[in-house]
Amino acid sequence: MLDTYLHPFFRAYPDAIFIVAGLFGLVIGSFLNVVIHRLPVMLTRNWRRECQQLLGTADDTDKHTSYNLMFPGSTCPGCGHPIRPWENIPVLSYLWLRGRCSACHRSISPRYPAVELLAAALAVVGVLHFGAHPAAVAACVLSWALIVLTLIDIDHQLLPDAVTLPLLWAGLVVNSFHLFTSLHAAVMGAVAGYLSLWLVYHGFRLATGKEGMGYGDFKLLAAFGAWGGWQGLPLIILLASAVGAVTGLGLILFRGRDRAQPIPFGPFLCVAGWIGLLWGGTLTDYYLQFAHFKG
Repeated sequence: MLDTYLHPFFRAYPDAIFIVAGLFGLVIGSFLNVVIHRLPVMLTRNWRRECQQLLGTADDTDKHTSYNLMFPGSTCPGCGHPIRPWENIPVLSYLWLRGRCSACHRSISPRYPAVELLAAALAVVGVLHFGAHPAAVAACVLSWALIVLTLIDIDHQLLPDAVTLPLLWAGLVVNSFHLFTSLHAAVMGAVAGYLSLWLVYHGFRLATGKEGMGYGDFKLLAAFGAWGGWQGLPLIILLASAVGAVTGLGLILFRGRDRAQPIPFGPFLCVAGWIGLLWGGTLTDYYLQFAHFKG
């Protein structure tokens, strides 16, 4: 819905808002690639430094070397060629360079433009669903954070607190303005989200002696509870578990994956949580209508 939040230009040209959302999503997607690559490295360096300090074996290897989301500049992992500004235009640079470094011609992973396109697509979907409303902006921020969490969990089986905890607090903040649910439902959702998987984790560990998931999963589900309220948690858990089970079975049957090799649960939670925030109420209503019809 195009309402009073819109600039007069977008009221005159309503379709332009989707173009702007898509272009902004492409730019954000380029930054997300940096976060996905660098955040695990930053965490590993911090953990190593802390361990060395506790053991009294700290050295100065990383002390004078800045490494964060802004510095050093991006380079080709093969030859170290600095990525120039015109080589860093979302999607277009990848196409112009034909997916290769301009210096050493090493292949560039297609995941980079894929992340940029996904960030743009989710931004457009958010605006389509919520219209010109602050909820659309909040949904875009959530969507982009979920892209980061999904790919880091796939790569490293890690859901960083540096993303999950701010996401949890952000959910409580946005719902203090009742964007998606009431603040009371958001607080109860955060508590219920964390405790539900915490109980599953410890129950599984007591029954099998193994750890079935990580603590990051608790915090991520707590974040979804803070964004969508406690009412949406059953749907999120159901969707994530169903998709995870089907995916795991498919990998075992068709890709020969070792059954003992763990599969990160975070990506399934991310997909289910995103679907739940946008269409959870609709899906629940359909289910209740179907159950009533069958009854």
